[in-house]
Amino acid sequence: MKDIKSEIIDTTNQIADLVDWLILRHASALYSPTMYIDLEGVDLCREGSLSILTLLIDIPIRRTCLIDVHTLGARAFETAGAERKTLKDILQDEKIPKVFFDVRNDSDALFAHFGVALQGIEDVQLMESATRKTTASRKFLSGLAKCIQENLPMSSGGSELASWKLAKTNGERLFKTQHGGSGTIFNQRPIPDDIISYCVGDVQYLPELRDKFWPRQSNRWRDLVCEEAKKRVAASQRSDYQPHGRDKAMAPWSKEQNITLDQWNYVPSHNYFNGVDLDDDEYDDWYDDGPTSCRDIINDWDYRFYYSD
Repeated sequence: MKDIKSEIIDTTNQIADLVDWLILRHASALYSPTMYIDLEGVDLCREGSLSILTLLIDIPIRRTCLIDVHTLGARAFETAGAERKTLKDILQDEKIPKVFFDVRNDSDALFAHFGVALQGIEDVQLMESATRKTTASRKFLSGLAKCIQENLPMSSGGSELASWKLAKTNGERLFKTQHGGSGTIFNQRPIPDDIISYCVGDVQYLPELRDKFWPRQSNRWRDLVCEEAKKRVAASQRSDYQPHGRDKAMAPWSKEQNITLDQWNYVPSHNYFNGVDLDDDEYDDWYDDGPTSCRDIINDWDYRFYYSD
């Protein structure tokens, strides 16, 4: 893992200073996301606990903070800085973008344990899914490791990626039960070095991933992805939310959204063409017996998509 300096925030004075610094950073970079966040805890969700909030700030210099929620408790979110703002205020400010990779259980834990209702969320997992070219390829969501490996070629296959994977593996051995570990390791103080490296690794590449997906897309695409992120947050706050539901691996896109994403990604829809359901029993008749242009248009479109530069 490349050398990334991290600092432990475990006093109210540090929290107040950090809040003031975040407010200043947002004021100087109004339209740029400055906060990349990941949470860890013992069974992180409403049923478990929240131990560490890892925060990466990418503007103007990269700074990574591990906020010790286990030690500070509610003071981590309720301590005000000189501007009388708190970390809770920042997390709930719709105008201050916060970037997560799969926000669902993080949001669940923040809301259940500390009453923090996230706003202004960008979810890199949803961004990655929405850039895939076909409905079929969007069926399942990707985890962070796969997302990094497939979308950051500069680091894939080299020592940097291998180092990142090693840090993740070393951390997982400490808290995953299948390796003989326990989630209570996140509450051990001082925080073990391997856990610090693991936490940093979860936010380390979020700026690069976000930069790959976000700037290249239209405002309509961004609105669609942000709306789904809002739905994720809202769902995580409902009483019937299942933190470990089997459906969490499935992409959230509706049939209509998939058709739209296919069009925006310049791919002819697998199931539709100009409003015609290609899975419908009448499609064969339409294709074979309809206007010559129907067959010609589709064949020409397929040819240009697969063979053009």
